[in-house]
Amino acid sequence: MENAEPELLEILYQDEYLVAINKPSGLLVHKSPIDKHETQFALQLVRDQIGQYVHPIHRLDKPTSGVLLFALNAEITQSMSELFRSHEVEKEYIAIVRGYTEDEALIDHALKQMLDTKEQKKLGITKESQDAQTQYERLATVELPYAVSRYPVARYSLVKLEPRSGRKHQLRRHMKHIFHPIVGDTKHGRGEHNKLFREKFDCHRLLLHSHRITFNHPISKEKVVIEAEIDTVFKELFKVFKWEAIRY
Repeated sequence: MENAEPELLEILYQDEYLVAINKPSGLLVHKSPIDKHETQFALQLVRDQIGQYVHPIHRLDKPTSGVLLFALNAEITQSMSELFRSHEVEKEYIAIVRGYTEDEALIDHALKQMLDTKEQKKLGITKESQDAQTQYERLATVELPYAVSRYPVARYSLVKLEPRSGRKHQLRRHMKHIFHPIVGDTKHGRGEHNKLFREKFDCHRLLLHSHRITFNHPISKEKVVIEAEIDTVFKELFKVFKWEAIRY
């Protein structure tokens, strides 16, 4: 039996220099020593879909969905990478987190560098602390009639997250740091809440979505805003929680 053709990725933006897709949750950006069993990667899928080699500019964690941007040549890769490094690219995410957060706040908490491979550790690369800041805003809340841990009900917040730096797993680690971990996070989250969402809502993904990226185009210098719609899992939760009218 032949392997089924992979589904086409949603292209959000494309010109002669850049292409952006709405990356599904569960898809790796490129090959990783951590997920050696994976055979599909956004890099190759986009290349095959548009018939042109693409260069990664930034990355999203495998379980995170949303706007993922690629360059179509090495020069644009360098220009866009510089925009990311100099914080001239605005990134906005939405997430569902445990508990009721504050209305808004800036998380200013240094994060130790996360090493990807055992080889890095063998080379003596140290886990140095790096400055990291995340601005967040609470958009909505919900209280569910399910007992979790020692609490008789379960409370959650929908938040907008704006990273001011680009550390690995930054949003996930920062939300854990303020005791509002993102639902579905199997590494930095809380198992009892992940289990509740699996059992009650058939939700098996990290509830973190890269909703919007804004930057000035490296060639035209015009403002570019790229937005990615949430997937069916998010949509169903918004429906159940009566969040459909929320604007983010």
